[in-house]
Amino acid sequence: MSLDIARLVAFSGLSATSVQISVTSSNISNADTTGYTEKTATQSSTVTNGVGTGVTVTGITSTVDKLLLRSLIGATSDLGAADTTNTYLTSLEKLYGSTSSTDSSSTGTSLANSIASLESALSSLTSTPSSASLQSNVVSALDDVASQLRETSSGIQKLRSNADQDIASSIDDVNTDLQQIASLNAEIKQTAAAGQSTADLEDQRNTALQDVASKMNISYFTASNGDLQIYTTSGQALVDSTAHTISYTAAANVTAATTYTAGSSSSGFSAISVNGVDITSQITGGDIGALITLRDKTLPAAQSQLDQLAQQLSSAMNSVSNSASAVPAPTSLTGTTAVTSSTALAATGAVRLAVTDQSGNLVSYGDLDLSNYATVGDLVTAINGISGLSASVDANGHLSIAATGSGNGVAINEMTSSVGSSAEGFSEYFGLNDLVTGTSASDIAVNSSILSGTNELQLATLDSSSSLTAGSTVLSSGSATVVNAFYNALTESRTFASTGGLAATTGSFADYASAIVSDVASKSSQASTNYTAKETAQSTYASSLSSQTGVNLDEESARLSTLQNKYSAASALIQAINSMYSALLTAVQST
Repeated sequence: MSLDIARLVAFSGLSATSVQISVTSSNISNADTTGYTEKTATQSSTVTNGVGTGVTVTGITSTVDKLLLRSLIGATSDLGAADTTNTYLTSLEKLYGSTSSTDSSSTGTSLANSIASLESALSSLTSTPSSASLQSNVVSALDDVASQLRETSSGIQKLRSNADQDIASSIDDVNTDLQQIASLNAEIKQTAAAGQSTADLEDQRNTALQDVASKMNISYFTASNGDLQIYTTSGQALVDSTAHTISYTAAANVTAATTYTAGSSSSGFSAISVNGVDITSQITGGDIGALITLRDKTLPAAQSQLDQLAQQLSSAMNSVSNSASAVPAPTSLTGTTAVTSSTALAATGAVRLAVTDQSGNLVSYGDLDLSNYATVGDLVTAINGISGLSASVDANGHLSIAATGSGNGVAINEMTSSVGSSAEGFSEYFGLNDLVTGTSASDIAVNSSILSGTNELQLATLDSSSSLTAGSTVLSSGSATVVNAFYNALTESRTFASTGGLAATTGSFADYASAIVSDVASKSSQASTNYTAKETAQSTYASSLSSQTGVNLDEESARLSTLQNKYSAASALIQAINSMYSALLTAVQST
């Protein structure tokens, strides 16, 4: 071998080793960098005129198992959905309070416990119906139940609003990732055309791809020109030759009535769209997919269960209160059912309306045969024909009945009345003597006049004797009969329809409230278990990919030591060759 060839070999080895040392040092320094893969400087022999002249670095590459990466991306999408679902259902479970009970007491804060407290207050009142303090306890306990229903309902809608805001935030993150991937696509092509390594750029692109997958389920492939192209599961392009921005606007206000309906511009929640195409239904995985499911299905299901509890509780309490009266009777009664004077009145049977003084003594009364009246207007006219009473349909479309004499009140006995398709009693149909107001868990409340103490709790029944005498007592306060009716309505077994994923069931209100709390707790537990499973799966794929492509510090440190020795050897060889050149020149010059 000539000295020139030896020198070429030594210098090429020094240069190649220098590059390898740089790559190895970079591997070590980036060992903890997310998404970084181990880089290798590949080299090959150089031959000139059939003679080996050393080595050269042909490229810096990393090897990523595409199938393993695809599995990791799918698992990342699953984990994103599981994490979000677990977080929200944990928050939902907290809204329902805790359940704690012993054989002798119930001390939890759940809806079931609150209803149990109402049962206890009513039970205490049955022994002393005339006790003002015990009556107050009943009203307070009922108010606690109504307040908890409203607060839980409000909490559910707050979670839906948070989910909607999180959808918008996650879509912003996805758009940033899509733009980054499109930019990296262009940079990778330019770098490859210049003959330089694209390995680090591909790492950045894979990291952005995984971030997109954590937010939503996607499909992707690498095109022949090197571009990473991303699509929704049904083929809507997110990144092809360019990035396509996903559009979404969060709702300004969220209530139980706010919904998303595909193709509707007035549903409340807007569509998630790309280039004007609604892709909402295509997003079923990742953080965004879970948020859509929570906002549009899981949380509304919980709301529907609360609404059924609130509606049946309101109906049960009002069925009793409308068959009774307070003492003294209120000066006026205003219904809750929307009517007009021309509203058809489908009614039969008799109803008794009376005017009483502050002590419950009769001032005047009238019995009406409801089958005689075709419309609400006809009924109003008939009531106005009873001495001491004035009736009308007020500006809000509700039947209103008032006593015209100073200090007098209005009392009703529903007698045999049957009104409407549900055959409700007269007062119950119009909602004239409701104890509970509202139509859902979001607005259920104790009648404000009773809660404030303006009117008393309805615990008396208007005398139903065939005829009454003016001045006689027709209302007696503190009736155990009415209290028992309230207690029975609260505790008796009734049917609750299937709703919100909870099967149809029979039982008391406390039983149904317990079922609701248990259902939410079960869903939360399932979400936690699912999250743990998805986290394990994703971690397994990530570890497998890291084992294949990640940096092993021990191996890299050993490799660095070996390369440093090779570098030193190449340097020593160059020094030896230089010494041989010097000796040769000296020998030539001395001849």
